[in-house]
Amino acid sequence: MVAGAVITAAAAEMLARLQDRHGPVMFHQSGGCCDGSSPMCYPRGDFIVGDRDVLLGVLDVGDGVPVWISGPQYETWKHTQLVIDVVPGRGGGFSLEAPEGVRFLSRGRVFTDDEQAELRRTPAITGADYERGERPCVRGQVVTDPALRTCPPGR
Repeated sequence: MVAGAVITAAAAEMLARLQDRHGPVMFHQSGGCCDGSSPMCYPRGDFIVGDRDVLLGVLDVGDGVPVWISGPQYETWKHTQLVIDVVPGRGGGFSLEAPEGVRFLSRGRVFTDDEQAELRRTPAITGADYERGERPCVRGQVVTDPALRTCPPGR
């Protein structure tokens, strides 16, 4: 099974440090204008996941890090694997990495035809499903060379 979200090694290292400092965390892939559509990192429970939000996956970092996206935004991007990276700079003011002088960044990799077919056979897990105890059967791995598989950020 293919994961809807993965994380680079550098981002996983930052995420592990944030978990040490803040405890369990989660991501929500923002679609808003103010934060540049960044993956926002919050202490788990500080961001209310909506019933129609979609779980892209659980990253294999620490005890697992859920990655959420709004339902309408998922419909637009469901053909794309989210690759969470970290770059120098200042990100969204509410995201946990902001004081560290770095920001998490979303990169995308278009799923292959076979991966898209597999994803169509597996229903998405919504916030309501998650509350009922549903979990994905695969974790998003730490990837070591995302530059070979993703689109670079815009300049």
